[in-house]
Amino acid sequence: MNIKKHIPNALTLLNLLSGLLALIAIFNGFYDHAFIFVSLGIFFDFWDGFLARKFGVAGPLGVQLDSLADMVTSGVVPGLLMYKLFDTIQQNQPEYMLTEDTFYMGVIPYFGFLITLASCYRLANFNIDTRQTNSFIGLPTPANAMLIISIPMIQYFGRYEWINVALDNPYILLVITLVSAFLLNAEIPLFSLKFKKLNWAEAKLQICFAIFALIMLILLKFVAIPLIIISYIILSLVLNSLSKK
Repeated sequence: MNIKKHIPNALTLLNLLSGLLALIAIFNGFYDHAFIFVSLGIFFDFWDGFLARKFGVAGPLGVQLDSLADMVTSGVVPGLLMYKLFDTIQQNQPEYMLTEDTFYMGVIPYFGFLITLASCYRLANFNIDTRQTNSFIGLPTPANAMLIISIPMIQYFGRYEWINVALDNPYILLVITLVSAFLLNAEIPLFSLKFKKLNWAEAKLQICFAIFALIMLILLKFVAIPLIIISYIILSLVLNSLSKK
């Protein structure tokens, strides 16, 4: 029995389990736990593909499992979290404002699930898009999930009051939701964040960016997460521009 061929799929299932635990954490209001579970899921998502290539056992079953697991951890979870963030704003509003904005705040929270719908479309398209073998077209769902799941962490542990105030504004959250859904399926070529091989010659871009991300996290904590993702998009655009010259 070849145990190696089952290791990548086992990690993929751990990714799925992490997503399910994150959902339970969100339902119970433990957003910090959800952040940990999503981070674990993305960790497993990184290594399942790497080990599948390393062991030479990559196949169609692994591809399908990977997308299904990502749909939960990086699709359903951020959509539900955004819904809950909108809903929390509604619950915390003064009673006199609720009577004026009942319809508005009763409908807007469901816009959070645009993230889930856009993630589903992206994952399905990724599996059939031959252009995304060594790079990405549009923001990868794990990166987008980290962007969304970082919002309550920035609010709870952030040092910048003006950011907390902004993230308590439903209009700001709606803009983030729409931008998130757009970026997932935008025709923007982005370099792959996954390591094909752990050596400098073939992964220097990914290694340098990982070091940059680590430094940002140490200096800015959770505020660094959206800045890292924005930097990732900008750097990809710059590299695309230079490659065309």
